[in-house]
Formats: sequence, C-alpha cells, structure tokens
Amino acid sequence: MKYQNALKWLIPPIFSLALIAALGGLLPAEGTPYPLITFRGEEVTINARGLYYWDTVSSAAQMQANDLVTFVLGLPLLAISFWLTLRGSLRGRLLLAGTLGFILYTYMSMCFGAAYNPLFLVYVALFSLSLFAFVLVMMSFDIPSLPAHFSDKLPRGWIAALLFFAAGFLLLAWLGRIAATFAPGAVPALENTTSMFIQAMDLGIVVPTCILSGILLLRRDPWGYLLASVGMLKFLTLGVAVSLMGLNMWRVGVPISVVELVIFPTIALTNVLMTIILLKNITSAAQGNVLKT
Repeated sequence: MKYQNALKWLIPPIFSLALIAALGGLLPAEGTPYPLITFRGEEVTINARGLYYWDTVSSAAQMQANDLVTFVLGLPLLAISFWLTLRGSLRGRLLLAGTLGFILYTYMSMCFGAAYNPLFLVYVALFSLSLFAFVLVMMSFDIPSLPAHFSDKLPRGWIAALLFFAAGFLLLAWLGRIAATFAPGAVPALENTTSMFIQAMDLGIVVPTCILSGILLLRRDPWGYLLASVGMLKFLTLGVAVSLMGLNMWRVGVPISVVELVIFPTIALTNVLMTIILLKNITSAAQGNVLKT
C-alpha cells in the first residue's frame, strides 16, 4: 500500500493549492488595459488588472478560462477519481492519472508562461506535487495484465484515429506558427513571453505521446492501452479548457480564427464521447485492481 499512502499525502495539497490558484485567477478586478510594444516589436495589450496584471489580455483570457475549467471540472474529477482509486477501481485510477496529467500540464505552463505574480510558488508546488503524484499513479499499474481488463468491443481504431488527428492538428498548427517567424523581418507572436513554451510542450511531449499511444493501441500492446486511456482522460479536461480559452479570447475581442473556434470544441466533444466509450469498455474484472505495494 506504499503508493496509496503516498497519494494520500499528495492529492489533498494538490486539490487545495489548485483551488487557491483557480480562485485567485478568477477573482474580479478593475483596471484599464493598455497597449505596449515589446522589445521584439510586437504590439500587445497588457491586461492591467487582477492576478494576471502583467499578462496580455489574450493570455489572461486563456488562463482565466483554464482556471474556470480547473474549478468546475478538474477539481471535482480529482476528488472523485481519488476516492474511486482508494476503493480499488481501475476506472478511477485511469481517471486520476488523466486528471493529474491535466494539472501537471497546466501548472508547468503557468510556471514558465505566466508573468510573475504572487502565486508563483503555488504554481511551482503544483507542478512538483502533480509530477510526483502522476509518476506514482503510472507506476501503480500492472502493465502486462492491463489489456485483459478491456472489452474486445473497445473501438481501438477510432480511439487511435482521434489521437492521430489531435497530433496532426497540433503539429500543423504549431509548425505553421513557427514557420511564419522565418520570414525576413517577421515578429514572432509571443504574447509578452520569451519563447513559444506551449508549442515546445506540445511538440515535444503531447504530439509524440499521441502518435505512440495510437500505434501501440492498434498493436494491442499493453502500454498502448495505458497511454491511450490516460491521454484520452487528460485531453477530456484539456480539450474543454482549450475550447473555453478560444471562446473567452473571442469574448474579450482577441482575434481568433473561425477554424480554431470550431475545431477545438469539435475535438473536445469527440474526445468526451470517446472517453465515455472507453470507460464503459473496461470489464468488471478490472474493478478489483488495487494499487501495487
């Protein structure tokens, strides 16, 4: 029960700190945004209000959308999945791994992407705690026996196709944005940050993981079932967050393409449906699984 005891120490502070971070970003504040020319020559509008005072209006809209998803969806999923995990549910443990993946991704990006604010150490703590909790949950699975806990009716092809599509979309979208900077005199769209940290995370971690998960799942490899399941459950929260980010950016007047407004919610909705199907295709025998000692 070593991992279970460790998670009992890790999950409550993750929940508490994520609640503080989310509420801190959502608290209403007054201020007047103002235009600014960055040292690279990019024209941006500084938010000038609330926790995200020094971030741009675009960045603040995205981070507040993420805060809302964390508060409304991420935290309840964390609590429910942890409770189910303690009861020995494989579904709960997969959901816990996916939710921790969302929290890890979120606060790793906040550490590196958000302008410095009073909650910086909260972001660092969440980054660290969720990283170790995620690793422990991943280590708790009995990988070789995992495929036996999934029904033969699991639509592996459809799940793999969704993973490949998400990887391809991110690859084209981010490489297109990066390629635009190669033109003579081009000004990178960095939104007051030093580099494209989200693109680095997605191209370096998310895209390869999606491709690898899809391939391994089609081959019925045990790691494919684990990575695809955790990936789908992680994208459940991330997909909703990205969709809400786009809508919130559009609401505050930040230019965003119609394609992005349509494609992200479509991916999110499809992912929700496929996640439900995936969870329903875990056989009853899986519910007897407990965390490894």
